[in-house]
Amino acid sequence: MKKGYWIATYQKILDGRKLEEYVTLAGPAIKEGGGRMLVRGMPAATFEDGLSERTVVIEFDSVDAAIKTHNSSSYKKALKALNGGAVRDLRIVEGTD
Repeated sequence: MKKGYWIATYQKILDGRKLEEYVTLAGPAIKEGGGRMLVRGMPAATFEDGLSERTVVIEFDSVDAAIKTHNSSSYKKALKALNGGAVRDLRIVEGTD
């Protein structure tokens, strides 16, 4: 089974306090879903049309596990805390062999 990767980029952080509360709630929810944090922070370098945005990459055992975690009640609480605190692009993609 191929792994699933949850990739989020933060285009704008509008409320740092809301982001902190989100992180406090999202971390345990993601861990509970089997997520393993691989990347979290600002790019060391950007090339071509790349944007210097906070980037998060989380590995899951499968795409289904990542989607299930995103849709879980504990993660929904984290999203509620973030409400309006950031403009993000979040996607879940399947890994390669």
